[in-house]
Amino acid sequence: MKRFVAAGLLCAAVVLGSSACSSNDTTPQEEASKAAAELCTNLVQLKSDNAALKALNPATATKDQIQKAVDAVQTDWKNVKESKQTMKSAEREAVQEATDNLKKSYDDLPGDTTGKDALTQLQPQIQAVDTAVKQSADSLRCR
Repeated sequence: MKRFVAAGLLCAAVVLGSSACSSNDTTPQEEASKAAAELCTNLVQLKSDNAALKALNPATATKDQIQKAVDAVQTDWKNVKESKQTMKSAEREAVQEATDNLKKSYDDLPGDTTGKDALTQLQPQIQAVDTAVKQSADSLRCR
């Protein structure tokens, strides 16, 4: 009987000891992987929303639809900036400049601009966002 109690106490000590030694803390490598994945997700969303803006039909798009699409691109850029993973400075600046130029170009459109004219005028800025995001995603090997 004493052996049974001793074995039970030993097992309990091993179980408690191993759970005390284990940790829910993540390693720096796990944190880096998580941060890179988060950044990639945000870049993919930025690319997707920019593609949606690019795909608006100039013949039927309203200025309000374009405004919503431009706002989505701006929100996505904010999320990219807030990602924990640090982008290379040049890449970050390229995406920042492209998204800022898109927003400024939209804001500079006259109030009576049609959807067709707005999309035509914004094409260079939309393409610049697409290129900057693609280069950043490629650099990070986002899939």
